[in-house]
Amino acid sequence: MSAYILPVIFIALFCYSHFKKVNVYDTFVKGAKRSIPLIVDIFPYIVSIMIAVALLRASGITNLLANLLSPAFTWLGIPTELVELVLLRPFTGAGSFALLEDVLLKYGADSYISRCACVILGCSETIFYVTTVYFSQTKVRKLLYAIPVALICAGAGSVFACFICKIL
Repeated sequence: MSAYILPVIFIALFCYSHFKKVNVYDTFVKGAKRSIPLIVDIFPYIVSIMIAVALLRASGITNLLANLLSPAFTWLGIPTELVELVLLRPFTGAGSFALLEDVLLKYGADSYISRCACVILGCSETIFYVTTVYFSQTKVRKLLYAIPVALICAGAGSVFACFICKIL
């Protein structure tokens, strides 16, 4: 059934555009043309986030933070093995998936730690990347509340994810 979802969406979209008398190809090309300046505007922000994450991981700061914060995370119900994952997830999606792969290979796909890692990745977002991309294109410049609230929600989601995995 799920194999038919995308074709059905595309067919419905084409039928709707035909009904509204919209030239789909021309509209797509216009949208693609407008994306080039957007990419040029966003590129420096994305590169700075990627460099910062690479520097944090290469310097060993993430490992040091994981070791320092592991008692607090354990008290909250998050396994010690997932502290680095929880710390890196707000910064990088690719790095988080690399850590997930390590967890899955080390503990197996059906272990409690692996299930927690998968749910944490599924219930959280790369907060700094998303705020960089979205807020770089808006007039909002004061992120005083947006980032702390997002980080608190991501932390609460991680705690709740581990709690749910424990009771299931």
